[in-house]
Amino acid sequence: MPQTPQSGHWWEGGQKIKSGQEFMARRLDTQLDRLTRKSAGRRSRTKTERKRGRYIQARIPRKDKITDLAFDATLRAAAPYQRQRDRSKMALALRKSDLREKVRVRRSANLILFVVDASWSMAVAKRMEATKGAIMSLLTDAYQRRDRVGLVVFNKNEANLVLAPTNSVQLARKALADIAVGGKTPLSAGLLLAYNVFRQEAGLHPDVIPLMILLTDGAGNVSMSDLPPQEEAHRMARLLHETGIRSVVINMEHAAFDQGLARLLADQLAAPCHTLEELHAESLYKAVLEELK
Repeated sequence: MPQTPQSGHWWEGGQKIKSGQEFMARRLDTQLDRLTRKSAGRRSRTKTERKRGRYIQARIPRKDKITDLAFDATLRAAAPYQRQRDRSKMALALRKSDLREKVRVRRSANLILFVVDASWSMAVAKRMEATKGAIMSLLTDAYQRRDRVGLVVFNKNEANLVLAPTNSVQLARKALADIAVGGKTPLSAGLLLAYNVFRQEAGLHPDVIPLMILLTDGAGNVSMSDLPPQEEAHRMARLLHETGIRSVVINMEHAAFDQGLARLLADQLAAPCHTLEELHAESLYKAVLEELK
């Protein structure tokens, strides 16, 4: 399916929606693995299997092959048994059970991917206006903290990556101005494109921390296969969850007409679900903050 930033422009059909009011964004302080940021730079710290990052502790090896031996911890583990072991030809007798490997942490950027339903539905203008304002506010913080923000938009019969993951405020402003609104709701196509974006980013940046912000009423009506649209969307949602991608769902349906479809989709993602009333730029930003804690 098309993934070029040029696709899905307002002049190709639909209504152009202005950007919501921007606001001063507070810093996104994450607490992954109960480790908090103590200095400037990339905000999050996460454990890494690579030989890069700060050595914080040792552990019993998880695999037979050790590539990052913790000499200090290995010596401490072997020391109490030296009198019991044959040391006639060595200063220190080691056993396989003594070996320890290093646990390292390194600073890691967050990748926040907005996945937005731009089909014709209730409150579509409010949704897009608030989303644009929130993305621009997040990008201001991302520029300072090296986080990256992207935008997937789905409507008509396809999904498009209108903003590839970036921390460039200039690129984001241009991409947001060109978003089209109108057409059907290819929900599963939007989720599939989000999955592919996250997978590609994981290959390029293995330590990136993914978070999907999905804005939809959950009522998909276009399939990519022979499956019913809702079933197909739920399968894609489970795939995202099983891949380890955290999500937040913003239910765009009006309360008077809500059939609970967004919440059912959120259940498949194992994600919190917020309501339409919470959706203005400041509330959406706070929802992202809460999920990143």
